[in-house]
Parts: sequence; C-alpha cells; structure tokens
Amino acid sequence: MLFPYGISDFKELITQNYFYCDRTNLIPLIENTGKSFLFLRPRRFGKSLIISMLENYYDIAKKDMFEKLFGHLQIGKNPTPLHNQYFILKLDFSCIGAYGDTKELQQFLMDYVNERIKRFCFDYKHIISEPVEINPDNAVASIESLLKIVSHYETSIFLLIDEYDNFANELMLNKTISNTNENDPYTLFVKKDGP
Repeated sequence: MLFPYGISDFKELITQNYFYCDRTNLIPLIENTGKSFLFLRPRRFGKSLIISMLENYYDIAKKDMFEKLFGHLQIGKNPTPLHNQYFILKLDFSCIGAYGDTKELQQFLMDYVNERIKRFCFDYKHIISEPVEINPDNAVASIESLLKIVSHYETSIFLLIDEYDNFANELMLNKTISNTNENDPYTLFVKKDGP
C-alpha cells in the first residue's frame, strides 16, 4: 500500500490502492446538516480530496463505479439514498492564474467557468441533449442557460468549488513577495510545499 502524498483524486487513490483514511462517515452528516457548506481548514489538510470523494459519491455518471470505489468503505456498506443522484459541476479555482489587471482576471474566470460548463455538457451528453448557450463574455449567462436546461430534468446539480480563495491568496501573496525577499522565513513558509 502506498502513501498518497499530494494526491487529491479520490478515484485514483482508491483504484491505485493508495492508503485512504475513510472519511465517508461524514457523508450522512453532510446530508443531514444543510444545503451549503464551506470547509475551512489549513493548507494540505485534505479539502480537495474530500471534494473529490463527494464528486465520485454523488455523480450520476459514476453510478457504475460505486461498488468499486465505495464498496469497501463505511458509506459503501450503508449508502445514503442520494448516492449517484446528481449532476456534478466542479470548479477548481487553483486552475486560474491570479495575474494581470482586473479585466484580465475577470476574463480568465469567465473562460474557466465556460470551459467547465462545456465539460459538464460533454460528461452528461448521454442524459442532456439540449445545447447550452455559452456566452464567452458572461459566464453568469452561461450558468443561467445551463440551469434553465437542467431544470427540465429530475436530477439537480451538485456544485463543488475547490480553492475558492485562490484569487485573494495569490494576489496577497504576490503583493507580499514583490515587497519582500524571496528567502525570508514568511515567504518560504507560505509559498513552499513540502519536501
């Protein structure tokens, strides 16, 4: 069994036989607590892995993988009725560079969200046949088009957002670094990842 340092892909972790500390017992708690969640934990605490686990658990397109991914885990032995019952729209804001002026940042965000909507449409093309109108200058309009189409189906969207604070962190860190020495202890502590 391998130790999964830096791996935040639940499917890869399980199928490649990496060590996994079963946190699936949190799923019923999440379902019984509310509709919106914000996980606040320090860096490298496993937030991205939890999001990936939830993605695999709730994704209707991964229903045929449920037993392989979750069968040996606590939730696989006692699944909730909501497993594999959602369309998943996952946004990972670490994929967007936090550089340039405000207009460039806004365009990076619009482009990324539109690309994720296109990926959503590709992933669920066997279920959703209507085309989603993608507006290259207004991702909000693209999301509204997606929501309008999905509203005709019994399946809802489960929205997962990872690294929601990436912009603020990168902008603050870049400003801090530009005003400090690259080798000062604060910069080394905040900017660097493990060995």
